[in-house]
Amino acid sequence: MTADLHTLAGAYVLHALSDAELAEFERHLADCASCATEVRELAATTQRLGAAVAATPPPEMRVRVLRQIATVRQEPPEVPPERTGRVRTTRLGGVIPRLVLAACVAGALLGGGLAAWQYQEARDARDQAQLAERSNDELMGVLTSPDVAVASTDLEDGATGTVLLSADRDRAVFVASGMAEPPAGMVYQLWFDDGGTMRPGGLMDPADGPAANAVLMDGPVNGAGGMGITLEPAGGSPQPTSDPLLVMAFPESG
Repeated sequence: MTADLHTLAGAYVLHALSDAELAEFERHLADCASCATEVRELAATTQRLGAAVAATPPPEMRVRVLRQIATVRQEPPEVPPERTGRVRTTRLGGVIPRLVLAACVAGALLGGGLAAWQYQEARDARDQAQLAERSNDELMGVLTSPDVAVASTDLEDGATGTVLLSADRDRAVFVASGMAEPPAGMVYQLWFDDGGTMRPGGLMDPADGPAANAVLMDGPVNGAGGMGITLEPAGGSPQPTSDPLLVMAFPESG
């Protein structure tokens, strides 16, 4: 097998390996703690999708998956935390990383919202559900857009930040993996980087649950060259009040 065995975790969870690939990867899995952890996390996410409406994949999906898994993985194993600004960029067209990201986001979204409905009047719940549905549709639209481009970078404490950009939709999604909860009374705030001028791009609080780790950034990209994250007081700020935890360029899309 020519593919790096570390790249097969996503295909393994999605049952996209041949018998020979499956046997070789499972032998590798017994000795690779990093891949075992990745498989467990992805498997847990796919289980949460059980209540979702199933969509039949096109016949050519397996061909595209097997062609791409030799060169693209979700996250490399054992990457030491760093804040050098080095960014990994991937152009995707229906391949495993985008499918896994979409699955993670969809799975997280499926788990949220119902508890809130129990504490609100029916009218308020209906309005909120309609608003959330529109937002979720827009978020998934970016993830599945044919022109979506992806860039990932490392944050503190081993966390990973991934931004997905669709030029056709002029929207961006930020997905965090492994980010710690912010201090009490604080939230993570996203920013569009307009040539050094920071424009508010939405809030993210991992304490709100897994769905909060995937954020459709507020408003259009509108030519912004990148994004940043800061810690801000609850509710957010009109301008950054702390040093950025992350600044990264948007990947090229289109």
